[in-house]
Amino acid sequence: MGEIAPFVMVVLIVAIISFRKVYMARHGLIVPGRRSDRDRLAAAPGVSADEAARMKSEITRLNERIQVLERLATDPARRLADQIDALDPKH
Repeated sequence: MGEIAPFVMVVLIVAIISFRKVYMARHGLIVPGRRSDRDRLAAAPGVSADEAARMKSEITRLNERIQVLERLATDPARRLADQIDALDPKH
């Protein structure tokens, strides 16, 4: 029984991945052939090149903000407090 379990797991994983690909292709959620999200955005119907560039810029800006928030969330409390105090004009 111990030797059958890994085989069953591999078969289940392959079946799940295959089902997902068929489902997504059937519902138009993927384009045949792998393309990045950037390529899909550029190829999206009704999206001009200017709009795609604006969206890319906005995504970059949001990613930068997320990085700052992650740094603040994981920063030691004392160093964060010192930086906040440095921003306060009363100190």
